[in-house]
Amino acid sequence: MTRGRWTLMVMLGMTTGFMSGLFGIGGGILMVPGLLFLAKFDSRRAHATSLAAMMPMAISGLVTYVVNDTVDWPVVGWLSLGSVFGAFVGTALLTKLSRRTLAIAFSVPLVIAAIRLLFEISGDGRDEVTWLTAMLITGIGLITASVATLLGIGGGIMLVPILTVGFGIPSVISKGTALAVILPTSLVGTIRNRTNSLVDFRAAVTLGLTGVLMAPVGATVSNSITAQTSNSLFAILVFIVTARMLWQAATVKN
Repeated sequence: MTRGRWTLMVMLGMTTGFMSGLFGIGGGILMVPGLLFLAKFDSRRAHATSLAAMMPMAISGLVTYVVNDTVDWPVVGWLSLGSVFGAFVGTALLTKLSRRTLAIAFSVPLVIAAIRLLFEISGDGRDEVTWLTAMLITGIGLITASVATLLGIGGGIMLVPILTVGFGIPSVISKGTALAVILPTSLVGTIRNRTNSLVDFRAAVTLGLTGVLMAPVGATVSNSITAQTSNSLFAILVFIVTARMLWQAATVKN
């Protein structure tokens, strides 16, 4: 990695980490467009590298939730069981889908992220996990992990509202649980992507570590502005990134 490229990865990681903390979303949903547009990564390599960079960010965020005992470990277990198989599905699709399909697919979670921030959702607490519930949770883990590994995102943008609305798990516990599931998903997905020579590990380590450093700064700034201001800023960001992503999807040849 040249000095100029390393500097770009540092700046991108810092920006991604800061904005992740500012808007309370996973870094991958912002990192992938950055790798595509600024670092000129191929789309498959951008998604795979972003997924690898999620690991240090997830570990850093998970520590706080574990200390505060806001992780639902039984649900983590069943979700992880499905996510391991889902990671295989997502990485297999990554090598087969066209760049145009990936670009269109990635625009969907961007819009979902913006909508989710506009609504505060809560849960009163889940019921006991039965075998039927366990199988349902495992299936959800498989589906969300497939999408997360395919698109190079953490998956929390999908899991948190599902766990909160669908199972009554309080939002803060849903976030901690989703972070815990990101680890096996990103690990298995990254190992699979490495087999296909899609991961730039130097870039992933640089992005992940600098993102971890800047996320608390973004969270601090977030506490000093109103929710409406934060949501408006994020909506503008989503519009710009989504418009660029769809424009790229319309112009690529495959």
